[in-house]
Amino acid sequence: MTLAIFDLDNTLICGDSDHAWGQFLVDQGLVDTDKVRIANDYFLSEYQAGTLNIDEYLEFTLAFLAGKSPSELAPLHQQFMTEVIEPMMLPQAIELIDQHRALGHQLLIITATNRFITEPIARRLGIEQLIACEPELTGTRYTGKATGTPSFGQGKVVRLQQWLDDRHESLDGAWFYSDSRNDLPLLEWVDNPIAVNPDEALKDIAQTNGWPILDLRKPA
Repeated sequence: MTLAIFDLDNTLICGDSDHAWGQFLVDQGLVDTDKVRIANDYFLSEYQAGTLNIDEYLEFTLAFLAGKSPSELAPLHQQFMTEVIEPMMLPQAIELIDQHRALGHQLLIITATNRFITEPIARRLGIEQLIACEPELTGTRYTGKATGTPSFGQGKVVRLQQWLDDRHESLDGAWFYSDSRNDLPLLEWVDNPIAVNPDEALKDIAQTNGWPILDLRKPA
């Protein structure tokens, strides 16, 4: 099995779905507008700077889910998909996914954004396998907490190794596409690291290492 692994935010879609979800909640008047907007922007800037505390961020971003069930949140997420995520879709990213599918590669998204937000996006992209930060469920309701190892930074390597071990597979020949310096641990682990519309730090590293750099936002 040859893996084609993709980061999600700012790689396969033109934007950050986690930050966009927070802004969507603000726009819908479902949260404390000033408090959430300020925190949402703060955590995005920390992520972009490579200094994000993932545990603090998950506590913030999962708070809205607490006490709610996936079924009662589904209509809200569908509205989010229609109004926010669809405009972020990148035709060239979908073409790239299709190229790997045609080669018989196993497709996998690995993202630091939580599964509640990202699972419908992965389905929209036609990718069944997803590694994401996991919101905790008690019975049928979210607790507002995370469970397991967050798939962020080195945590992506840990979670991917667990995924491979569960399937008795290896990483031989794998591809990984990402835009972010935060994904260096995984980019340095795979045989085929690809920088996609990279941030400045990743762009410099990719150029130094001779990694390919893709622009999936350039008009065809």
